[in-house]
Amino acid sequence: MAKYSKKSQDYVESAMHRKKRGTLKSGSGKSVKSPKQAIAIGLSEAREKGAKVPEKSGTAGKSKSKSKSKSKSKAKSKSKSKTASKSRGASRSSSGRGGRKS
Repeated sequence: MAKYSKKSQDYVESAMHRKKRGTLKSGSGKSVKSPKQAIAIGLSEAREKGAKVPEKSGTAGKSKSKSKSKSKSKAKSKSKSKTASKSRGASRSSSGRGGRKS
């Protein structure tokens, strides 16, 4: 039994042709250069239209709750470091170095 339907193959083929012509755009609006990226876009379009396509390899077999909790903890640690550096920078500039007085 085939993993990909004929319809999904048509979407990938269309994406490859658009890549070669230079009209295939990524999500950010820039033109696609890589054949792998063109295939991914074709498969994504096929999934949206309901063609038979296997799940994305990155999401197969993983639970979504674990990945969400990891990304949240990373975001928290990043925001802490940014606020700490901002407050240090503000104290330096306010301490003054003999700048203008009004």
